[in-house]
Amino acid sequence: MNFEIVSRCPVLKGIDSELLKLLFEDLHYKIKTYEKDLIVISSGERCNNLMILLEGEVRGEMLDFSGNSIKIEDIMAPRPIAPAFLFGEMNLCPVTVIANEFTRILFIPREEVLRLMQRNSTILLNYLNILSGRGQFLSDKVKMLSFKNLKQKIAYYLLKENPGGLIKSQQEFADLLAVARPSLARTFGEMEAEGLVKYNRGRIEVINKEKLNDCLFV
Repeated sequence: MNFEIVSRCPVLKGIDSELLKLLFEDLHYKIKTYEKDLIVISSGERCNNLMILLEGEVRGEMLDFSGNSIKIEDIMAPRPIAPAFLFGEMNLCPVTVIANEFTRILFIPREEVLRLMQRNSTILLNYLNILSGRGQFLSDKVKMLSFKNLKQKIAYYLLKENPGGLIKSQQEFADLLAVARPSLARTFGEMEAEGLVKYNRGRIEVINKEKLNDCLFV
C-alpha cells in the first residue's frame, strides 16, 4: 500500500508515511477495486468499515419520494466515504455509492479504526473534525433542497455552498439540484436576462449578489 497517498486522507492528516507504516503493521484491512458504475455500498447497507479512496472517484446517490435519483456529491481520492456512519446503533449508509471511474478503496474494519484512534490522538481529532464538517454539509444540503423553486436553489448554492461558481457541467449541476437539465437551462436563461448571473464554460459568475440574495426570501 502507498502510505504517501494514505497520509493525505483527512482522517490521517498530520501523520507522516513512516509513522503510518508502523500504525498499520498489525492492522487488518483490505484493498478492493471497482470498475466504472459498479456499486461500492448500497443505501441501507451497514457501514462496518472505514472506506478511504486510494485512487479514482465515486458519487453518492439517493432516491427521492418519486423514485428519482438525486446525486448528493462526488468524492475523490484520498477522501473517506461516509465516515459519519461508521459508528452508532443505526450505522446504515444513507446513500448508494457508485464508482465514477476505476477506483481503489481501502477498507478498515470499525474495530481497527478504534485501535488507530487509541494509538494516535491526531487520528481521533481528525475524525471528530470530519464529523462536525459533515453535519454542516448535510444541514446545508437539506436547506437547499427545501427551497420551493429552482431559482432559490441556484441562488443558495452560489451564495452559500459554491461562491466560486465552478461546475463540471450543467448536467452535473442539474443532478446536484435533482432537476431536469432543460429546466436548469431555462432558469439560467431567466436569471441571466434579469442580470443575476452569467454562465460561461463551467463557471457561473454572480453579476448582482444583492439581487441574487433577495431571491432566497421571495
